[in-house]
Amino acid sequence: MSLDRPDGSAAPLLLEARDVRVRFGGFQALDGVSLGLPRGRITGLIGPNGAGKSTLLNVLGGSQRTDTGDVLFAGRSIATLPAWRRSRRGLTRSFQISRELDSLTVLENVLLAGRDQPDGIWDALARRAHIRRSEQSAIERARALLLRVKLWQHADALAGSLSGGQKKLLELARALFTEPQVVLLDEPAAGVNPSLVGELAEDIRAINQEMGITFGIVEHNMDMIAALCHGVYVLAAGRVLVHGSYEEVRADRAVVEAYLGQAA
Repeated sequence: MSLDRPDGSAAPLLLEARDVRVRFGGFQALDGVSLGLPRGRITGLIGPNGAGKSTLLNVLGGSQRTDTGDVLFAGRSIATLPAWRRSRRGLTRSFQISRELDSLTVLENVLLAGRDQPDGIWDALARRAHIRRSEQSAIERARALLLRVKLWQHADALAGSLSGGQKKLLELARALFTEPQVVLLDEPAAGVNPSLVGELAEDIRAINQEMGITFGIVEHNMDMIAALCHGVYVLAAGRVLVHGSYEEVRADRAVVEAYLGQAA
């Protein structure tokens, strides 16, 4: 199966959903969704509330199994792999509500992201003192990432003391610490002070350009989508309504009626 690239590029698809269906009781959350994230590109996923965006992100990330359909990473099926095994292969994600551990420092939260075994977090918590005494190279890499997202000065502060926007940056640093090929971001601008959204977008763009990381972004902030995304998919009622450049999807009458017209 070959999917058209929303941005018209010839870049190979690194992450794909193929004819994915997910039902919760009598509700069809996803109804035959197919999409692809081209390697090294930023792809947006937009749509009204209830369109199936978060469910699709959960399917791609490994926290939700499909009823039918497949998920491929670098051409190989990963549909049966749990999230931690997908992370080992280079696929990670953030969440709309930040999942930092408030009682640990910002640095320790980043270090824990590298412990992707099912019991890794609890094992790491039990060995908290050991984290500080060992793995110096990992600590240096974590500090470099915190510098990259402008949180280095908060490295030794408790994560619970961060603002909403800073917690989103911490989520990004945690994702990058796993050395991913693909990062899925679930509403990175949600809860972020509007004055900082542009700065967050610049960080994502720079990471994409400098590190070559592929991004898939679910977002309601259309300014961020327009500024960042090489291609955009629009979901409505569990299906892909249209995909293309932001300018193309914005001009599509069906998209205006289903989503963008509501936001105007």
